[in-house]
Amino acid sequence: MLDLTPVFTKTATVEQLVGHLTIAELRSLTNESVDTALSMLADCNDADVSFVPDDPQASEGPGWTISHIIAHATASSEEGAFLAAELARGVPEHGRSRYETPWESLTTIAQCRARLQESRRMRLASLEIWPDQPNMENRVEMSWLGESLNANGRFALGLGHESGHIKQLEVAVRQALASRSRA
Repeated sequence: MLDLTPVFTKTATVEQLVGHLTIAELRSLTNESVDTALSMLADCNDADVSFVPDDPQASEGPGWTISHIIAHATASSEEGAFLAAELARGVPEHGRSRYETPWESLTTIAQCRARLQESRRMRLASLEIWPDQPNMENRVEMSWLGESLNANGRFALGLGHESGHIKQLEVAVRQALASRSRA
C-alpha cells in the first residue's frame, strides 16, 4: 500500500516518493488498495455496514461507518485518478472532479463490495486514457502540500488518501465484528 507518511512528516515530497512510478505500478497500487479493503470485508455482514465505531480521532460527531469510509475513500481516489488523466493529457488544471456516492445509500455489504469494485474499474480505466508519452510537465499546485504535482503525483495522492482510510476501515471492521460477537 502506498504510504505518504513521509510527505506529511515533511521528510519527503510526493515527487520524491512517486515521481518514478509507471502506469503499471499505479495500476498495481490501485489493485492492492481495493483488494486490501475487500479482504477486510470478508467476514462482514449487512448489519456491520451501519455499525458506528468508536473513533477518538473523529473531529466531527461519531466515527464513520464502513459505508461512509468506503464512499469517501473511493471518491477521493477516483478524483485523483481522473485529474491525473487530464494532467497526463496536457489539460490545464481546472479545479475538482469529484462525486461521492451518498454513503447512506450503501446499506448492504454487497453494495460496499460493489462500490469498491466499481471504483477499481473506473480508476484502472482512467490509466488507459493516459497517452503513450504522458505530459509530466503539466502540474497542479497543491498549496497545502507546499508543492506542485504532475500526473503521477496527483494519482498517487488519491491512493495515499485512500490508504489512510483503509486504516480507519480496519478499525471500524474490527469493532463491528467484536460488537456482533458480543451480541
